[in-house]
Amino acid sequence: MKVVFFGTPHFAVPTLEKLLNHPEFEVLAVVTQPDKRRERGNQLIPSPVKTIATSFNLPIWQPQRVKKDVETLTQLKQIGADVFVVVAYGQILSQEILDMPKFGCVNLHGSILPKYRGAAPIQWCLYNGETHTGITTMLMDAGMDTGAMLLVATTPLGLLDNAQDLAQKLSAIGADLLVETLLKLEHQEIKPIPQEDAEATYAPLIKKEDYELDWSKSAFALHNQIRGFYPNCTTTFRHLSLKITATAPLNSAYSQEIPPALKDLIDKFPDLPNKSGSPGEVVSIAKGMGAIVQTGEGLLLLREVQLAGKRPQSGWDFVNGTRLALGERLGIMN
Repeated sequence: MKVVFFGTPHFAVPTLEKLLNHPEFEVLAVVTQPDKRRERGNQLIPSPVKTIATSFNLPIWQPQRVKKDVETLTQLKQIGADVFVVVAYGQILSQEILDMPKFGCVNLHGSILPKYRGAAPIQWCLYNGETHTGITTMLMDAGMDTGAMLLVATTPLGLLDNAQDLAQKLSAIGADLLVETLLKLEHQEIKPIPQEDAEATYAPLIKKEDYELDWSKSAFALHNQIRGFYPNCTTTFRHLSLKITATAPLNSAYSQEIPPALKDLIDKFPDLPNKSGSPGEVVSIAKGMGAIVQTGEGLLLLREVQLAGKRPQSGWDFVNGTRLALGERLGIMN
């Protein structure tokens, strides 16, 4: 089966590697986003997919706008692919492109469709506190993740899983699911199932304001925001920017889902000092763990943070390094 692969970030790499190393598939070319200037030195950095494609000496096409790029469109028409595989490519494909391959364009999407259509399904399912999620293969159409579904795989979500953890898990599951999908599609052993549009939810691009922490929210809501938008959620501390990158809500309802050390802390929950502080106030310090902060509802343990201009550090190192005191508040601008 002759494949052209469309993809860009690390999430797409396991699928590309599976196809490259599978005897039933021949990857003819890769389409990925143009190199971007990143990091210090402003050097052009290739996408993770391009790096893999280069190591296999594959043709690589990087149009600024694939549906408007005459040269790329001509190459896609002439290459004779049976299927286009699309995994987190980052551009919308035109109907002209969708109609080119024999078996159509097969997309790997990081949710159980029709839930979480859109650009950031992994992040928003964590933000919303889902207890399980999955990955779907579908035949692409002109809509935003609206095409008929082919196969679905599901996975449970742990309370401390963050977006990076989940992306790694789903990318591995998705690679196997995509191979299975293509083989069944080729042998006519799979029937596309139309999505129920009435059940659709959306996962839009994440905006800068989505990263801002509001300590009047509940501990559970803040925890989900922090792990969902990992590692970018911010607050203020002593008038400086502070990223909060890992937390745990201190509520007995979640005690079975967290490590033993945190479970022991929750067991001592009734003995914690004053738990009626203002939102954002440090009401206790757990030795060896970190600061415990009052929220709009419940307490939140800060497990990992990152001060502006510094490297990430454990919650306990943050306490010691800043000589954090009880009564200090996060999120205070003035």
